[in-house]
Amino acid sequence: MSKRQVIVLWAIALLLVVTLIAVKSSRQDGFQSATERSRGDTLLSDFEASEVAKVEISTGDTQATLTRKDGSWFVANRDDYPADAPAINDLLRSIDEVKVTQGIESDPSFAPRFGMDPKATDDSEKGTKVILLNDAGTELAHLTFGKNLEGQSDPMNPFGGGGGSSGRFVLNHADESGVYITSELFPTLNSDASEWLAEEFIKVDKIKSVSASEVGKLDNFAWKLAREDDTKDFMLDGKKDDEDINNPALSPFKNLLSYARFEDVMPASEVEAAWQADQKQTAVIETFDGFTYTIKYSPIKDDAGNYLMTVSTAAEISSEREKKEDETEEAAKTADEEFATSRKALEEKLAAEKKLKGRTFKVAKTTLDPLLKKRADFIIDPNAPQPAAGGPGQGGFPQGLPPGFNPGQGRPRVQAVTPPVAIPPQPKTEE
Repeated sequence: MSKRQVIVLWAIALLLVVTLIAVKSSRQDGFQSATERSRGDTLLSDFEASEVAKVEISTGDTQATLTRKDGSWFVANRDDYPADAPAINDLLRSIDEVKVTQGIESDPSFAPRFGMDPKATDDSEKGTKVILLNDAGTELAHLTFGKNLEGQSDPMNPFGGGGGSSGRFVLNHADESGVYITSELFPTLNSDASEWLAEEFIKVDKIKSVSASEVGKLDNFAWKLAREDDTKDFMLDGKKDDEDINNPALSPFKNLLSYARFEDVMPASEVEAAWQADQKQTAVIETFDGFTYTIKYSPIKDDAGNYLMTVSTAAEISSEREKKEDETEEAAKTADEEFATSRKALEEKLAAEKKLKGRTFKVAKTTLDPLLKKRADFIIDPNAPQPAAGGPGQGGFPQGLPPGFNPGQGRPRVQAVTPPVAIPPQPKTEE
């Protein structure tokens, strides 16, 4: 190989290296984000979630305002009803820690593409605004959360789908460089104030008696149910000798309001207009633990299926344990400790439930269904048509079933029966 050929080869090699460096540099420039925040950065810089004292969340005309006072969170839209503090803290922590997966250089005209169009007629297309402020009212962050970024479906999945949501579009109003895709979907973000209310409510245990007034007559009680202890069935107070009790109608009262929940808390300014005064009723519930609940309720105007309800709780909690005869010192010590623990729990329960007084709750009709019964519902009507004994088929089951069939016993047993075989007599033998 000549000297000239060697020089040409070196020149070509040098040119290839320069070209490779240029291509690599251009690719890096292409992947570099033009926005202030890049992939892997937190969405907000210099943000401290612990400094937030007020959260305003809005979607169109729907707004939830959450405020912190003396270390506790409240829902301002619901007359400062206690808020779900863990849910609020989770939201603030997510905003503080969320990472950027992509920055998109964009101007406001592209907002509809990200589900952040303030001029949209559909609230779901407007996005959800979140404004965070400190105790002094200074704005710490102003964000708009748009729609979710849908992932690509799996082409290898014969049933389709498989994409799901891989992130959410978020606009930081203090950052004019563009819109960001975050790694968090913020599924609990909601502008409905009822979604931020603390869920604690009354929990009625060991019911001793229940009584309810007539509709529209709060002081005129229509019926009362009572029992001797919490293992027995309820009896209708004042039952006549010729009345037979409809036991299935009594069974729901054993767990009445044991797992009650409310849908919303009505602001005081809206309560009076929502009550149906002519449909109001009163119920009084007494428990074996000494608690007494006085409940007033009625249907809500123009809201079928839901009721308004208020509750007032009082209690007489025993301060001393009734000791048994021939109780050993060790058994007495154990019983005293259990009594003290139980008494403390009842006192805490009373304190929590007393805080509900003066509030008006929106509850589903099913929550109060047992209290809507009339006295006649607890009595078997002797004139009501009764099914024929054993009809319409055998044992009260449909006709056409094989004899002896009982669904509770499974299929009828199949028996193999062999016809009798005639055996000829044996011939007699002589002795």
